[in-house]
Amino acid sequence: MGTVLVALVLLAAGGVGSLAASSRPRLATWIGSGSCAAACTLGLLTAFSSLGRPPLSLRHPWEVPYGEFALEVDPLSSFFLLILFGLCLLAAVYGAAYLSRDRTPRPLGPSWFFFNLLVASMALVVMARNGILFLVAWEGMALSSFFLVTFEDDKPAVREAGRLYLIASHVGTAFLLALFVALAAATGSMDFDRWRSAAELSSPASAGLLFLLAVVGFGTKAGLVPFHVWLPEAHPAAPSHVSAVMSGVMIKMGIYGLLRALAFLGPPPPWWGATLLGLGVASALVGALFALVQQDIKRLLAYSSVENVGLITIGLGLGVIGRSYDLPALAALGFAGALLHLLNHALFKGVLFLGAGVIAQQAGTRQIDRLGGLLKKMPVTGACILAGSAAITALPPFNGFAGEFLLYLGSFHGVMALPGAQGLLPLAALVGLALAGSLAAACFLRFSGLSLLGLSRGDAASLARDPSAPMRFSMVALAVSCLLLGLAPGLPLLIVEPAAAAAVPGVVPAGTLAGSVELAGRIPKVFALLILLVVALAWCRRRLLSRRDVSVAVTWDCGYERPTPRMQYTASSFGEPIREMFAMLLPARRRVVPPEGFFPARASFQSEVVRPFQERLYGPAFDAVSRGMSRLRWLHHGRAQLYVLYIVVTLILMLSWFLASQKAPL
Repeated sequence: MGTVLVALVLLAAGGVGSLAASSRPRLATWIGSGSCAAACTLGLLTAFSSLGRPPLSLRHPWEVPYGEFALEVDPLSSFFLLILFGLCLLAAVYGAAYLSRDRTPRPLGPSWFFFNLLVASMALVVMARNGILFLVAWEGMALSSFFLVTFEDDKPAVREAGRLYLIASHVGTAFLLALFVALAAATGSMDFDRWRSAAELSSPASAGLLFLLAVVGFGTKAGLVPFHVWLPEAHPAAPSHVSAVMSGVMIKMGIYGLLRALAFLGPPPPWWGATLLGLGVASALVGALFALVQQDIKRLLAYSSVENVGLITIGLGLGVIGRSYDLPALAALGFAGALLHLLNHALFKGVLFLGAGVIAQQAGTRQIDRLGGLLKKMPVTGACILAGSAAITALPPFNGFAGEFLLYLGSFHGVMALPGAQGLLPLAALVGLALAGSLAAACFLRFSGLSLLGLSRGDAASLARDPSAPMRFSMVALAVSCLLLGLAPGLPLLIVEPAAAAAVPGVVPAGTLAGSVELAGRIPKVFALLILLVVALAWCRRRLLSRRDVSVAVTWDCGYERPTPRMQYTASSFGEPIREMFAMLLPARRRVVPPEGFFPARASFQSEVVRPFQERLYGPAFDAVSRGMSRLRWLHHGRAQLYVLYIVVTLILMLSWFLASQKAPL
């Protein structure tokens, strides 16, 4: 425990040091990124050393009412700390080189201060064992990530994304505050250890209400549909190394919170699992569909995060259903599959966001239709993006396969084990997994194929090159991790199984998943042998042709004498047939100026997919709230003495309410 405390102190000191050195960008970067990398290394040592051991705990009283500086590192916390410190270490190395290439001169000290604060607050979230400390860390995570999202605050779109993210974060926090107050009222304490008795003190109706509060509060941070509207706006606005951390780690804090809440609330009824399953399927399908029609590669990856959080939530739903119907195998496959996919998603989404940052800097654009031919120009970055794309579509031998394989096994087991109509829930999960996987495969075929292959569609894309060594190192490390964990899925089982057992005690006994993971490990090895065979055949072909004259010619060009990049498929044309299949969910807004006459002077066609959640649900709601709040502007008159009077009156009312609640005489 002492090592991780030193890491937190180092993060705080490095953040303050980089802030003090804001006038010297290079020094601020060295202090911020160096302290973050060192702290993450120390944190990894603590996380590894606590695996398979009794929980490490630290408690220290403080003066905050109901508060206590209570920390604990159990297997579930260790699992999240490994992901957190591992990805943030590589993001810090990448970010040092990435920010140094920023074309707009900005002070980098504040960026590194908030980056270190984000890492420290997320670590506190997963270690906190007191409600007050948890909420303080949760709010620190929200505010630090807000300032990182608005790093390029000179752009109106970035400011709007930051505003939406801040609103969504605090709406979710309001639900969490209500949840924590209710648990504290039931148990008389803010300590997590006391909250485990909340299930014995609450009725089924009140436990269900607490569950819904947890789903909304933590689901907003996780980006579950329909609470996801902030995520596709915030991730593209943030710098790429921040986007990787937000997608790979920060949104998973919502999953962590849901797991802790399920432990507090006791044995779940079946409708809890059905709720999680429904939210998971909806998130997976909506995320995959909207990712398929995006032009901006970071927005595409953001919607893909919604899809993958949906897959993780499907696993949680299967696990809860297994607990409800006393099916240990289904519960084990669901919870372990969710955690394994969570780990895998952090790795492959990390490499994809880092690769997207390289493309944006080198090609000068994030629009797929303006890219092309990048694999020849930047082979290292292209290979890493291809590895990440293969992993995210669950193709063996990469790591995405094993997690989704467990989810499929759990769904099949649920269909076979549950009788009658009860089996429809895992059947819905099975259909959702299959459909979301198919859409994800089309999405990343579109992204990687049109961005990396073919001819360059712009001058900037034709001049792209691989980035500097630190950026290449971070991407290659994540891509290699995707391959290694895919070839040996038993390795992550060493941390996934204890983490699942700690999240839901007694549900996932040791060795439950050994057979499933062994089966999942055989398939990637077969694919790896096939890949080696293809490589060997390619090498033999090259050797045989090395002594012959080999000429290069264009393929059949359909009668065109000089093909140009404009004749290639575009991202829109690739995704349009699939969009039309789901036109009810993906309506398009089109603006057409048709050609007129024999010699038309102009013609244009523009198509934009409507975002129903933003435009038809949250947009009108936010506008109504804004109009209502504008009517209170008469209170903002600039007279300081009246502001002081407002404060005094408020304090008197609060004191009167407190004394009345204590039944004390005034």
